[in-house]
Order: sequence, then C-alpha cells, then structure tokens
Amino acid sequence: MDDGYLGLSRDHREQAITPPRKPRPRALPGRVEQWERDRHGHSSDRITVEHALADHKRWKQLTRWTHRRDRLADTYRVIAGLVSDRTAHA
Repeated sequence: MDDGYLGLSRDHREQAITPPRKPRPRALPGRVEQWERDRHGHSSDRITVEHALADHKRWKQLTRWTHRRDRLADTYRVIAGLVSDRTAHA
C-alpha cells in the first residue's frame, strides 16, 4: 500500500503493509541506507500488485458495473481467470 493507507496499516498489522517511514534529517547514514533498501523492496512488491489490479480494471465489464452487486464476485473471478490465461499464454 502507499502512504494513503496509513490508517489501515495501523489498524491491521501484518495485513496492510505501507512503505517504511522516512528517517529524520539527522539520521545516521546506515539508517538512511537501510531505509532506501526497505523502500526499494516495498515498491518492487507493490508494483507487481498494482499491475495485476490495473490489468483487471481495463476490462470494460468491470469499469461500468451496473448489474446486481451479488453477481460482481463471480464475474470478477471469471475475468481474472481470462486475464490469467492470457498472461500465461503471452
């Protein structure tokens, strides 16, 4: 998650992972280097998830969902399966 979800990270430890907090301006160089490594690791994991979510959002059936709410989960699973199959064969 990005910084917009700090409340979720606080309320749901180990389920919602936000970027590491930036060290203070006078932090030791070793602390700043560790922060950079942690930040890079977090962003690498996050970009994979963001791309997966974006791929599903491009499907027209999901961009303007006007059908019954109880049918959305089934439709989403079907579309996710199609996206997954397409990615596997590409």
